[in-house]
Amino acid sequence: MPRPRKSPGLIPRSAWARIRLLALDVDGILTDGTVQICSNGTEAKSFSILDGMGMKRLELAGIAVAWISGRPSAASTVRATELKIPYLIQGRSDKLAALQELAAKLQLTAQECAYMGDDDIDAPAIAWAAIGVSVPDAMPAALKVARYVTRRQAGHGAVREICEHLLASRRGPAS
Repeated sequence: MPRPRKSPGLIPRSAWARIRLLALDVDGILTDGTVQICSNGTEAKSFSILDGMGMKRLELAGIAVAWISGRPSAASTVRATELKIPYLIQGRSDKLAALQELAAKLQLTAQECAYMGDDDIDAPAIAWAAIGVSVPDAMPAALKVARYVTRRQAGHGAVREICEHLLASRRGPAS
């Protein structure tokens, strides 16, 4: 039996509008979770241009973006540098601690943070953030605690979907 979708309509517009930091897992959120390893040992990942544009628009709207990854990756560093992501945290399997440390550094509360992840190690951070988000094919622990599950798949515009909700919350009422 399919799991019911958690709708953004269930999250009040005021909750979306309070968000000042969107923190994202990398593999399985910004990518489809696939890593290509070449015979020379280099790594390649595919990132969505839609997601990149969404993150740039958040920056222009004054919403900080952070990437928190459990594993270090040169490919992630290159893409984060290209997008000028201000907070790139790699090699941290305790995502909750990393998120809370960054929030404290930025003087933000959980009510001002959104976190998006797809795996067991993301679940505590998803649960802590005011708006915890996951993707349709995430692990059960992440889906269980997520307040919202995207319609789009990881690496194919799921992050952009969340960016659009955050940006819409800052616009005036729909006419």
